[in-house]
Amino acid sequence: MATKQATTTIPIVFTTVINPVGAGFVASLARPGGNVTGVSWDATPELAGKQLELLRELAPRASRVAVLWNPDTAGSAAFVQYTGVAAQALGLILQSVEVRAAEEFRAAFDTMVKERAGGLVVLGSAFTYNHREQLARLAAQHHLPAIYGNRDSVVAGGLVSYGASLLDQWRRAAVYVDKILKGAKPADLPVEQPTKFDLVINLKSAKALGLTISQSLLLRADEIIQ
Repeated sequence: MATKQATTTIPIVFTTVINPVGAGFVASLARPGGNVTGVSWDATPELAGKQLELLRELAPRASRVAVLWNPDTAGSAAFVQYTGVAAQALGLILQSVEVRAAEEFRAAFDTMVKERAGGLVVLGSAFTYNHREQLARLAAQHHLPAIYGNRDSVVAGGLVSYGASLLDQWRRAAVYVDKILKGAKPADLPVEQPTKFDLVINLKSAKALGLTISQSLLLRADEIIQ
C-alpha cells in the first residue's frame, strides 16, 4: 500500500494481496483503474472450508481449532469469518488468536494449548510468511497439527499447506509486467484470481507429531516432503 501511495503514474504489479478491492489497491477486479493491477491471493469461503476439512482429516479427534492471524492485514478479518462458518458446519469450535508481532507468538501458542485446541490454521499473510520457520517450530513444540496457506511454510517444517501456488502467482505477475512493457495500461488489465492450488505434506513433521497420513490423502498431494 505504501508503494501505491507513493505514485499514481508508475505501473505497479502486485501478487498475494488478500481482497485487493477491500484493501484499496484497485477499484474493482474487472476494471482496476489507476496504475495498479496484479494477482490476488485467494481468501474465499471455499478455501477456508477446504483447509479445515484437511486439518480434520489429519487430526480427526480435534473438536477445537485455533486460527492464528494478524488483524492489521487487510482482508484477514473476512477470512477468519469464513473459517468460523466452515468450522460450525464441520461441528468444530473455532478459537481466534490475534498476533501483531513475532514476540507474541509464544504466548499465543500457550493460549491455544491452555484452551485445548487440537489443530491450528495459520492464516496466510506477509507477516506469517516472514515468520514461517518460527511458527512451524512452535507448532511442533506444542504438538499442534497446523495447516498453512503456502508451500514454503511446509518446507520450513510445517505439517501441511493448501493454498494458491506462489510460483504460479509470480509467473502470472511476470505476464503482467510483459504486457505493461509492451504498452498495456494497468487500469485496463483485470486482476486475476488464483487458479492453481497446491496441497503439500511434510511426512517428517507428521511423524514427529505422531500422525499417520492416510494413503488417500497422500495420493491427493501435489508434493510430499520426506
